[in-house]
Amino acid sequence: MTSPGPLAPRLPSPLQEVGDERFDRHGLRLLLKRDDLIHPDLVGNKWRKLVPNIEAAQGRPLVTFGGAYSNHLRATAAAGRILGLPAIGVVRGDELAGRPLNPSLARCAADGMRLHFVDRATYRRKTEPAVLAGILRAAGAEQAYVVPEGGSNSAAVRGCRALGEELRGHADVVGVACGTGGTLAGLAAGLAPGQRALGVPVLRGGFLDGDVQALQERAFGGRTGSWSLAERFHFGGYGRTTPELHAFAQDFEDRHGLPVERLYVAKLLYGLVALAEEGAFARGTTVAAVVTGRPFP
Repeated sequence: MTSPGPLAPRLPSPLQEVGDERFDRHGLRLLLKRDDLIHPDLVGNKWRKLVPNIEAAQGRPLVTFGGAYSNHLRATAAAGRILGLPAIGVVRGDELAGRPLNPSLARCAADGMRLHFVDRATYRRKTEPAVLAGILRAAGAEQAYVVPEGGSNSAAVRGCRALGEELRGHADVVGVACGTGGTLAGLAAGLAPGQRALGVPVLRGGFLDGDVQALQERAFGGRTGSWSLAERFHFGGYGRTTPELHAFAQDFEDRHGLPVERLYVAKLLYGLVALAEEGAFARGTTVAAVVTGRPFP
């Protein structure tokens, strides 16, 4: 994968071993795959997923989708600013249009992204061709290149395969937080035989297994690599947290000096710690956690 000059990444991203008694006492090693250090504006899996789509856009405006606190919208807006590409963000929830923008959407707007709000019923049907055409027409984006919600399409999945390739020979189990499943789909495809990927969904619903498989089928022609999902660490669903999760994240920060993003990374790390304590990993296993983002200031 090539990348536009201003988006030049730090690759491979650093792999950091940390001593954590919750893993040590079970004979496990914990590694942090610091994808949060790839690029200052396109953090972690956002770089891996967006750059292939930017290349495919060939200079056309970008239009994409997300909720009010979408990391993907922020990354797309930043890419548009850096490269001088017009970017349109279709935001779930028309009731948000008349309110002051939250810090996440305000950052998008400051980076030059034009925000187009749609009601939730329409947003749910955004992949239907007629509904999508209507959204693009209303947003004045008929000629734009469409990047799906979360950036997960075949180009993005193939871009994330390099993440797995960078981890070959370094870990037995690689954990990653999942929203739309594109990073997991590519990660698993890039790992070597004998390694497995473990996805920790941040949404409720139990639908992600089928979505990840469909992404792999479109990108690679079939299910690829060894992967599974641990679906009980979503803490209520997307964008939701609890005092317990915040306390866990603060403790992890204090132990290891790692700023822990709460909506994805904290849920992943909590899940891996819980599984380690439950004996889910055999002694001698090396577990790598992909740090896909950092806290929003």
